Amino acid sequence: MEKQRSHSFRGSKFLSGLLSLIIMSAYAQQPPVQRSVGEPPVEIVEMRQADLLSKRDGLDAQIFTGNVIFYHEGAFMYCDSAYLYQQANSFEAFSNVRMEQGDTIFVYGDYLHYDGNIRLARLRDNIRMEDRTATLFTDSLDYDRAANLGYYFDGGMLVDEENELTSYWGQYSPETKEALFSDSVKLVNEDYIIYADTLKYNTESKFADILGPSRIVSDSGYVHTSKGWYNTVTDDSKLLDRSEVYSNDGTKVLIGDTILYNRQTGLGEVFGDMFLEDRAQKAILRGNYGYYDEKTEYGMATDRAYAIDYSQGDSLFVHGDTLIMKTDSIYREVKAFYDVRFYRSDLQGVCDSLHYASADSMLYMIGDPVVWSDNNQILGNRIDIFLNDSTIEKAIVRDYALAIQKRIEEDQFNQLSGRDMTAFFRGGELYHVLVEGDAVTLYYAVQEDSTLIGLNRMESAYLEIDTENNQITKLKTYSATSGVMTPLPLLKPEETRLKEFVWLDYLRPTDPDDIFRSNERRSSEATEPRRGRFEREDITL
Repeated sequence: MEKQRSHSFRGSKFLSGLLSLIIMSAYAQQPPVQRSVGEPPVEIVEMRQADLLSKRDGLDAQIFTGNVIFYHEGAFMYCDSAYLYQQANSFEAFSNVRMEQGDTIFVYGDYLHYDGNIRLARLRDNIRMEDRTATLFTDSLDYDRAANLGYYFDGGMLVDEENELTSYWGQYSPETKEALFSDSVKLVNEDYIIYADTLKYNTESKFADILGPSRIVSDSGYVHTSKGWYNTVTDDSKLLDRSEVYSNDGTKVLIGDTILYNRQTGLGEVFGDMFLEDRAQKAILRGNYGYYDEKTEYGMATDRAYAIDYSQGDSLFVHGDTLIMKTDSIYREVKAFYDVRFYRSDLQGVCDSLHYASADSMLYMIGDPVVWSDNNQILGNRIDIFLNDSTIEKAIVRDYALAIQKRIEEDQFNQLSGRDMTAFFRGGELYHVLVEGDAVTLYYAVQEDSTLIGLNRMESAYLEIDTENNQITKLKTYSATSGVMTPLPLLKPEETRLKEFVWLDYLRPTDPDDIFRSNERRSSEATEPRRGRFEREDITL
């Protein structure tokens, strides 16, 4: 085995310093490495200090040991020992490696390979990179000094005073304070955790930019999103691309094209195709704009807004210019304002304002309300509807009432008007009507063999009617009563209609999609103020 030759200099600190001066003087005679045309020349790596310089046969490097210091373009690099490749303008550093760039960036590790031509530092094992706002931990870090960018590719962690971020791949810019993370990203805050595919984070502003499928989890609930930003200090966020916000138990969900959401307050404002569902109370609120307060469980929607109650045997669809839904663990309320239309297979209606309360299964309607069920139409100044699990149970019309039943025959209508009216339904069909005050009725009288006799007009203070198969089977009046029967051949057209008669079937919603039509009436059927009519401000929903 060939004997290795070595040259060494040992001595005091004075000799060590003298050695450094000799080495630095030798380096000063080296020509600078040239960059491309137009770019300034590359500065050579300077060896500023070492306790020992040695040379080993077959190794194209100078070996330095003991308190080694290198300098290159504003950065000092320290280690216990190093190999300097002078021709390549690079070196390898071993043990207790430290890089210092001014008083802003400090990097520590076990191993460093530094290329002075491209100003790239490759650090390995037990690495810690520090600046004034954050600390980065990893075992494999490449720090590009030209771009002032450090990146890792085998797992790492970034820690600041607010958050701890981990990922498989990441990069950090000490200049912009921007960090980019990819692959199994996890941001841990004392109040929540963000799991992400790709995440950008600023250690100064504490903003996290969500750039891929992500989930935010906290004690109050969780969020699914693929794009947006999150302020980790104020808990404000902007969530894009149909993001979803869930309550902790998963029973309430808020979805929208864009959601402005604050985790602390629980307030969410939605722009574009809002979807709010209470799965426990079986209710949905939708609209192109809205907001939701998850603490009070209060939701509002407008711009093609509608609500769906699917808690009963048949779903109820309600539309209005503005809808409000409030739920709790037991009850649900829906309020609709302006141009309201609703549809259920057995019941349809229009009005100006509506209030639905599940506590008593009631629909309260004001503002030119009209209700249809089967071939029956009821209108008045205010209508209160009682619902049961499957269908309408009864309707109370207050202060003015008009009920119309269309017969199978063309253009024949049974009619009933009065001050207050209660209509009772069974299986969706009208079977009993009670009128209290100023009752007037027009009904077609038929024999048992269904032969039509004529039109009966009757006036009374109080009146009760039983119907079956769209025919009046029993009529009872109270107090003074007047009545007249007119045979069909003697009927005049004006005698077939009450003065208040108006048939509004063209306004009737025909299916769930038809609730978005306008309630505007034909000019010939515009209504005048009626007896005792409620003004809007007199009604509180």
